[in-house]
Amino acid sequence: MDPYNAGSRTVQEKLGVADIAAHVGRSITNGIRPIAAAFLELQPMLVLAAADADGRLWSTLLTGTPGFARATGPHTISVAAPAPAPGPAPVGTIALDPRTRRRMRLNGIARPSARGFTVEAEQVFSNCPKYIQKRELYAPDLTTPPGTPLHGTALTPAQEAFVRAADTFFIATIAPDGTDASHRGGFPGFVRVVTPTELSWEDYPGNAMFLTLGNLESDDRAGLLFLDWRSGTTLQLSGTARTAYGPEGSRTTRFRIERIVESPSASPLRWSEPEFSPANPPLPEEPAEEPA
Repeated sequence: MDPYNAGSRTVQEKLGVADIAAHVGRSITNGIRPIAAAFLELQPMLVLAAADADGRLWSTLLTGTPGFARATGPHTISVAAPAPAPGPAPVGTIALDPRTRRRMRLNGIARPSARGFTVEAEQVFSNCPKYIQKRELYAPDLTTPPGTPLHGTALTPAQEAFVRAADTFFIATIAPDGTDASHRGGFPGFVRVVTPTELSWEDYPGNAMFLTLGNLESDDRAGLLFLDWRSGTTLQLSGTARTAYGPEGSRTTRFRIERIVESPSASPLRWSEPEFSPANPPLPEEPAEEPA
């Protein structure tokens, strides 16, 4: 079975990496290997990509005691968290462990269950540790309750600073063959605030699959998740994204914000300051200001 949709194939061919992608694509299966199951059961957080009832796409952080997300068979995981929809729904998940710079992606169909929801796997694979910042996990903060979510349609100055300081975000995309959750990382400032309703970032070299950019070829809906690793506050953005391709394979993604949800202390997890990935590209220098 071809692991790629037409959008991913289009991007791979445009960038001349179709042969590499075909080789890497052999790692995508619909089965959960024992090593992947063991990794998942150790994780205190899982990022979920799913559309809401209005069709808007969101990346959402789920947390719990390790084991809250676990494999229950060779093709199914169970998650102790609210179901993303009242019935079957395509979802993407990514379990990322900053402690070990490892990540696992599992996409499939979610269904409500007595425990929360299950996901029947359609794609399961791991990624290399590129652009994952290493962090240590502190004891969870069980005394600070989650704050009231703040909703908006444009970033406030404080939210703009939140984005500019980020070294990591998660992105949800969707296509006719399913939903995907992926990760982006870099030095703080790698995500640019163009206006209060538009962000942009350079798409760094990866594994040549181009699942995210491929999905955006057919459906421009996207959802971003930024996390304050020290306080547990999350910033969720839902909107649309498009990618512009430049010389020598360069590419820039622009994201237009339609909805914002900021949730103070949404996560009880507390993480250390980062040890930056050695793969992070240096940021371009800002142009010098002309003397007055």
